[in-house]
Amino acid sequence: MIEETHPLQQLFLEMVGRHYAQEIGLRDPQIVGYVAHLLAEFCDVDQLFCVRDAAGRPLSDVGEMLLQADPVYGPAPSFDRERQVRKHIGDFTLFFTGMFPESINNLRLRRQRLENFVDWMKAGKESYYIVSKFEHFEYAKVAPLFANLSAHFEQCVFGLNQVKNELQEMQHPIVRRANDILM
Repeated sequence: MIEETHPLQQLFLEMVGRHYAQEIGLRDPQIVGYVAHLLAEFCDVDQLFCVRDAAGRPLSDVGEMLLQADPVYGPAPSFDRERQVRKHIGDFTLFFTGMFPESINNLRLRRQRLENFVDWMKAGKESYYIVSKFEHFEYAKVAPLFANLSAHFEQCVFGLNQVKNELQEMQHPIVRRANDILM
C-alpha cells in the first residue's frame, strides 16, 4: 500500500488532477484522488493481478474475472466477493484502457481467452455501476464515488490516456535534457 505522502502518489495526483480538469473538465477531487491512488497501487504487479481463481492462479482475463464475480452462477461465495471482484474489474479495465489501450488487442491475440467476447469499456463501466449499488452499511460512503466513476468512465479513460502521453514525453531523452537545461 503506497502512502498518500509518497512522491509517486503526489506525482499521479498532480498529473491526473491537471489532465482531468484541463482536457475533460472533471474536477471531482474524489475521482482524481481515486484514479491517482489506483495508478500508484498498480505499480505493484501483485495489486494489478490480485483476483485469483479457485486454484490460486492470478487472473488477467476480464472474462474470467467476470465469471469469478458471479455469486449466483459462478464461484463467488458472497455478494461481498462480487463487489470486491467487480471493483477490481472496474479498476483493471480503467487502468488498461487508459494507460495501455494498445495492449488490449495484443493480449487477446496471444491465445484464446474469454475476454475476446468482452467489451472492456462496457465491463468497466458496468462493474463500477454494480459496485455503486452496494450502498448500505460500510459501503454507503463510497457508493456515490463508484456511481460517478461509472458515469464518467469514458472521460476517465481519455484523461488517463493524456497522463500516459505526458509520462511518455517525460521519458524521452530530448525532453529530459531540455528540462535539465531549464532547471
